[in-house]
Amino acid sequence: MAHIHLPDGAFSIQWIITWWILALIILGLCLYWLKKVKKIDNRTITLASMLTSASFAIFQVSIPLFGGVHMNLTSLIGILTGPAIGGIIVLIVNILSAAIGHGGWGMIGANLLVSMTEVTVSYSIYKALGKFNLDTFFKAGIGTIIGLLFGNIAMILIILISGIQGVSQPITLYDLSLIAAVNMGVAIIEAFITGYVVSYIMRVRPDIFRR
Repeated sequence: MAHIHLPDGAFSIQWIITWWILALIILGLCLYWLKKVKKIDNRTITLASMLTSASFAIFQVSIPLFGGVHMNLTSLIGILTGPAIGGIIVLIVNILSAAIGHGGWGMIGANLLVSMTEVTVSYSIYKALGKFNLDTFFKAGIGTIIGLLFGNIAMILIILISGIQGVSQPITLYDLSLIAAVNMGVAIIEAFITGYVVSYIMRVRPDIFRR
């Protein structure tokens, strides 16, 4: 949901490098987990491929509100695959998006941190709610809302910390909060979609959740 739609040059080089280093550390942890702890099978690869395609496709569909907002299914990715595989998926989606001009190449590191926040928080909330007697739809929906909220917070913090070069007036917390508010309105739609898809898969293919 949250995404830094800024071209190359908007962040100074030191912040581009900083966010890339943090992103690479996280990716390294994901790869270590997949190699040492969670072995990838053909079913997981197939699921990850489908989610990558779906996320990239819906990411390019702009909802005409306040200059255009979009969904990216990061919460669904987190709930279905977990943070480790989810991190690889959102990396690929961000690279493909940058390749067609949806954010600069230098923003991939920062955007990966935002996406990973949504993936990880959504997954963690969904798993935590498993202790309660809640319907799958509501667990996935609540996880999505909270995950996307934290993603917007991460986006705001990254932009405020980095600053934007080449603008006559600095971007304020108020400006970014308005963007986040619009995003969270669309997040409700994404929560319904994620809740429906997860509950449907739980009914017809519950083995996907046995990780």
